[in-house]
Amino acid sequence: MGWIAIAAATLAAGALSCAAQAETRYVHAGRLIDTEHGKVLEDQRIDIVDGRVVAVARWSPPPAGATVIDWSALTVLPGLIDSHTHVADGYADSSDPAEALHHSAAATILKGARRARETLEAGFTTIRDVGVFRGLSDVALRDAIESGDVVGPRMVVAGAYVTIPNGGGAVTGAAPDVAVPADMRLGYVRSADDARNAADLLLGRGADFIKLIATGAVLAVGSTPGALELTPEEMKAACDAAKRRGSYCIAHAHGAEGIKAAIRAGARSIEHASLIDDEGLRMAKDAGVWLDMDIFDGDWIDAEGTKNGWPTEYLQKNRDTTEAQRQGFAKAVKMGVKLSFGTDAGAYPHGINARQFAYMVRYGMTAMQAIQSATIVSAALLGRSADIGALSPGHYADMVAVAGDPLSDVRVLEKVAHVMKGGEVVL
Repeated sequence: MGWIAIAAATLAAGALSCAAQAETRYVHAGRLIDTEHGKVLEDQRIDIVDGRVVAVARWSPPPAGATVIDWSALTVLPGLIDSHTHVADGYADSSDPAEALHHSAAATILKGARRARETLEAGFTTIRDVGVFRGLSDVALRDAIESGDVVGPRMVVAGAYVTIPNGGGAVTGAAPDVAVPADMRLGYVRSADDARNAADLLLGRGADFIKLIATGAVLAVGSTPGALELTPEEMKAACDAAKRRGSYCIAHAHGAEGIKAAIRAGARSIEHASLIDDEGLRMAKDAGVWLDMDIFDGDWIDAEGTKNGWPTEYLQKNRDTTEAQRQGFAKAVKMGVKLSFGTDAGAYPHGINARQFAYMVRYGMTAMQAIQSATIVSAALLGRSADIGALSPGHYADMVAVAGDPLSDVRVLEKVAHVMKGGEVVL
């Protein structure tokens, strides 16, 4: 075959590939939850080209021979978003504070790949993974999913925790003569300069945003949830560095003063916000800061931790923060503070993220508001409203189908019938 024939064959193959990619698919939705307008549309046709929605209209039969996904007996809604997960940290569900030291980098990332698939099959097509002990393992998992080597949700990742040594984001609990590997210390800081450099390092090596451990943690030995760990100067230095790079920082903050310090430093969202006071709520609302409050997992930690003999320190700190956090959440709903959907998956088994919806309704949201928190609200937090969180034209064809009506019983979302990501049915 001459070079002209080879070139012609190559162009023809490319054209066939493009034609295959451009195949139009149609979803027949019995009911479609329109998260952008807060309403339900009956008997809808969703047209998909190249993994994105191109049209949504009343059902009419598509052209003969077209690929039709028949969800006409189901309720369809956009793929869900969990803004606070620990999927890449494959062993985050252990009660051993030194667990990360017991596994190789390879074992950790392989476990993370399994967690990613469990999360996707639960209906969560996008997650913000908010920190790993083994630095940059989340970047590797995100990239493997994007390249198609691993099945999982779209990921937005932190790269590591920016934390003080022995703080809420550090590996603790090891014997004094056990060295913590360098990749578990990427975010350790002792000064504002360290914080600035850590932010530059992580963002330069592929992280999407910066995760600050502003206060102590519940599931960490020797760390007090209400106590400030990073200084205001360190937090501001990291946030300023992230902003210069076109990114942002978020802050793990349980204590009221830590929450306010993080808001002043420029944090985009406050994670947990367990002990937030009225001043903190007003500051969050005035600054347009999201609160990402994991109000489900306290019950799981108490029940499972008690049954399985978790450290007493863990259990007591969990009890000290759980009800206060839920009352703060209820106040935030009434005040109109921006509330995203974040569950701290990893503190409980991956794949049951949707159990939080019922708690959000119990503490003041309507079912529609709870669904919007996991779609358009979290999409805005991630800065990706043009791509995810809704099913209007231009958005990725990420969607979930469930039997029943989640607006009447939001727990319907705890068992999804089908999941689609980018136009491909994955469950």
